Amino acid sequence: MKNKKLKLFTIPYAAWMLFFVIIPIFIIGYYGVTDSNGNFTLANIFSITQYEHYKSLFLAIYLAIICTVICLLIAYPLALILRKLDPKLSGTLIFIFLLPMWMNMLLRTLAWQILLERKGVINALLTMAHLPTLNIINTNAAVVLGMVYDFLPFMVMPVFNSLSKIDDSVIDAASDLGAKYHTVLFRIIIPLSIPGIVSGITMVFIPALTTFVISNILGGGRILLIGGLIEQEFMHASNWNLGSGLSIFLILFVFVFIAISMFFDDEEELA
Repeated sequence: MKNKKLKLFTIPYAAWMLFFVIIPIFIIGYYGVTDSNGNFTLANIFSITQYEHYKSLFLAIYLAIICTVICLLIAYPLALILRKLDPKLSGTLIFIFLLPMWMNMLLRTLAWQILLERKGVINALLTMAHLPTLNIINTNAAVVLGMVYDFLPFMVMPVFNSLSKIDDSVIDAASDLGAKYHTVLFRIIIPLSIPGIVSGITMVFIPALTTFVISNILGGGRILLIGGLIEQEFMHASNWNLGSGLSIFLILFVFVFIAISMFFDDEEELA
C-alpha cells in the first residue's frame, strides 16, 4: 500500500517528462527525417555537410572549448581556495557567487552588451582615464566572455564538491612524507577531483555549444553558431524540417560527447 502511494507521487514528474521532453523529441525526430511533403529523407540531417552549416558547428565547438578551458582555469583555483575556508564562510561566498544566476540569463547578457558597447560603460570609464577603449563587441571575444560569465558557476560547483570530498588526512600524509605542494596537487588532489572536473566540463561545454542567445546579442548577429542557425530555421525561415534535422545531429553529437566524458570518468574511478 505504501509503495502504491509513493508511485502516485511520480505521476506529475512522469507527465512532465512525457509532455515536455519525450513528445517534443518525437516531434523533432519526425520533422527531422521527413521533407515538406511528409516523405522520409535523411537530407535534413546530412545537411550539416553544407559549408555554412558545418562552419557554424565548428565555430560553436571552437568557442565552446575556449569557454570550457577558461572556466576550468578560473574555477579550479577558486574551488581550492573555497575548500580551505571555514564552511560557513565558503557557503556565504558560494551564495554570493551564485546570486547572479537568480537573474534571467537574457537580462545578464543584455547587461554585458551595455557594458561592452563602443559607447558603453567600460569604454566611458576608459575614456575618462585617458586609456585606449575596447572594441570587442560583436566579436568572438565578446561571445566567449558572455559564455564564461553565464556558465562559470556550472564549473565551480562540481569541482568544489569533488574537492570537498578529499580527505585532508591523505594530503597531510603526503606532506608529512616530504611531498611538495605541486607534487601533492598534481599527484593527489587533481587525480582525486577528476570526477568533478569531468562533470564541470560536461555542464559547461554542452550549453556553450548549443547557445544562441549569447551569440545573437553579444555577436550582433554577425557570429552564427549552430544553435543560432537552428533557431533561425525554426523562427525565421519556418523550415522545421531542416531545423529538426540539424537538431538531431546536434543531439547525437552531444550524446557522443557525454559518452566520452562518462568513459573517462569511469576509467578514473577504476584506477
